[in-house]
Amino acid sequence: MAFWWTLLVIGFAYAICRLLLMLIPPNVPSIEVDASDVMDDGNQTQENSYIYIPPRVRTQQQDKRVQCYEPATMKYLGYFPALSREEVNDRVASARKAQKEWAKSSFKQRRLLLRILLKYIIEHQELICEISSRDTGKTIVDANMGEIMATCEKITWLLSEGEKWLKPESRSCGRATLHKKARVEFHPLGVIGAIVPWNYPFHNIFNPVLAAVFAGNGIVVKVSEHASWSGCFYVRIIQAALAAVGAPESLVDVITGFAETGEALVSSVDKMIFVGSTGVGRMIMKSAAETLIPVTLELGGKDAFIVCEDVDLDHVVNVALRATITSSGHNCTGAERFYVHKNIYSSFVDKISERVKAITVGPPLAGKYDMGAICTQEQSEKLQSLVNDALDRGAKIVARGTFGHLPEGAVDQYFPPTVIVDVNHTMKLMQEEAFGPILPIMKFSTDDEAVRLANDSRFGLGCAVFSGSQRRAKNIASQIRSGSVAINDFATNYLCQSLPFGGVKESGFGRFAGVEGLRACCLVKAVVEDRWWPYIQTKHPKPLTYPVADNAFEFQMSLVEATYGLNIWDRLRALVNVLKMLSEQNTPAKDNSAVDDGSKRAD
Repeated sequence: MAFWWTLLVIGFAYAICRLLLMLIPPNVPSIEVDASDVMDDGNQTQENSYIYIPPRVRTQQQDKRVQCYEPATMKYLGYFPALSREEVNDRVASARKAQKEWAKSSFKQRRLLLRILLKYIIEHQELICEISSRDTGKTIVDANMGEIMATCEKITWLLSEGEKWLKPESRSCGRATLHKKARVEFHPLGVIGAIVPWNYPFHNIFNPVLAAVFAGNGIVVKVSEHASWSGCFYVRIIQAALAAVGAPESLVDVITGFAETGEALVSSVDKMIFVGSTGVGRMIMKSAAETLIPVTLELGGKDAFIVCEDVDLDHVVNVALRATITSSGHNCTGAERFYVHKNIYSSFVDKISERVKAITVGPPLAGKYDMGAICTQEQSEKLQSLVNDALDRGAKIVARGTFGHLPEGAVDQYFPPTVIVDVNHTMKLMQEEAFGPILPIMKFSTDDEAVRLANDSRFGLGCAVFSGSQRRAKNIASQIRSGSVAINDFATNYLCQSLPFGGVKESGFGRFAGVEGLRACCLVKAVVEDRWWPYIQTKHPKPLTYPVADNAFEFQMSLVEATYGLNIWDRLRALVNVLKMLSEQNTPAKDNSAVDDGSKRAD
């Protein structure tokens, strides 16, 4: 009894010590990042004070410049170089040189890097969100929810579990190699390339960078031509943190440009991560095939949002609006197809329409607006085209958001949240990725019909299922062919950074985030060694030693049956045969040479 009391006291003392250690603030260095050139203090130079009018055709690499502007106001922000193939190769070479040094870093040093980044992000949330808002048109609330929270969650997960999942992992050896030890080792790949879109300019850089660097790699990120201004500031944060831990700043780099810049990156790195459209994803795969490097593709989506008749309708409407206005409305693939049970269809449409009409749209930094601008004018035009096609085929608009005071030169950058009914799968709106704040709503009668409608898509990124019965919701969700699913919620799986993220079908393949995403940044190496070296080693039995014996095949068959036979008696019989053949092989053959010589002499 005294023994158990002693253990209890020791355990309690240990818990108290851990609690006290948690109360001691960690000694994390602070970093300074120059933000003077990205702050809108009203004192801009003449060069950066005019309204920018983007070209009506896609900008080409020959322009040599990536022009940047605020989508919400069309205010000019400046330009960055469109890097040539040679310049990209030089950046990758610098990252490769830095990676050779970083590959030797300890997990302690890597965790310190993450803590420095986390500290800066928490202390500079407003700056980070304002820059994201100015470059993409989203509100700062959306920026904080979609960019800051997801990035902080990823850092926290890596700090907590990253080292555990990158340490060598023991594996079983099987019957044939009981005398061996087996393990899997996770080594850096080298330099990883990433091509990321404009929807989450901060998180889209930090997401691949954090995993790649923690796994010991270097990384070069090509940012979108529509988010280069913010991306070139965000990389300063990372490079300042690298310098603070004594690592080469060139380990992480951001490059700007158009298609040629991206093609050059694919051909010069050891792995590619691409987030973007399905069409460009196919081109990335084709280019990667030239050098046979692994690729992770997170492509388009057309997420289904299924609402059964036994739900809390107010809760579901709140989630639906967040899934559309924040997510797809602000530049991410969110809920794009709504399937509502026929018994509550009218009530759902009425409630969500009432809420949508109260949503205000305007310049995100000029007032209290629920939604900002669409990042590109081409995207706004595409949204209107999808709506027009649906209307031509019999759909109806039942509600739209309201505009606030829009800047004169930026009217075309805004698209209000729109509720559309009487839609069907013949319409482009229900088949093509919209990437905008449109809520097309269909009704269904049975769970099987809801599953069929949800799976009737060439995409398969995510889905959400709502039901008052969790068992029913899980049953429906299990039949949806998608890379992720949320039960009675939407997209919260992405905030759970222990989970992998990715899709199926034309939504791509491969995963980032979670254990799977972290290890995807590694050379996964299988290692086998002798368990009791040098006392027991692998030696080939004599029948299999070259030149092989006449009964080598019979011996090998018996060996297989003795090792893997399903019946214990068959295995024992085969083992007896193996031992018999070994003993025969070890018995010296009778020397008949003398007899033969005598016979010859007699003849």
